[in-house]
Amino acid sequence: QLQAFGGGLVQAGGSLRLSCAASGLTVSNYVMAWFRQAPGKEREFVAGISGSGLVTNYVDSVKGRFTISRDNAKNTMYLEMNSLKPEDTAVYYCAAKYTAYGIARYVRAYDYWGQGTQVTVSS
Repeated sequence: QLQAFGGGLVQAGGSLRLSCAASGLTVSNYVMAWFRQAPGKEREFVAGISGSGLVTNYVDSVKGRFTISRDNAKNTMYLEMNSLKPEDTAVYYCAAKYTAYGIARYVRAYDYWGQGTQVTVSS
């Protein structure tokens, strides 16, 4: 019910835009988020957005570089990633939690997951 796409290979300093398309959900009822998982590491929270889109939350390492947004009319969430660094390399997953409020940062809070899209940043 969630499909993430838009990943790819980019040089350090470059930009990518990820998208997460939802189906079968009334997305305005869901907090949505992006997580990422690098090889050998645990999946970590990157950014989250409330059902209305008015509240956002970011992990410190991406603040000022990444922007999360959503278009509920299109059932789609986005992650605009600028000034990419090699340490941003990971598989990026989108997730949805059935509540319009309360952006959680832990994996178990989320009910639905996309399949992941690879982001590779070369130095």
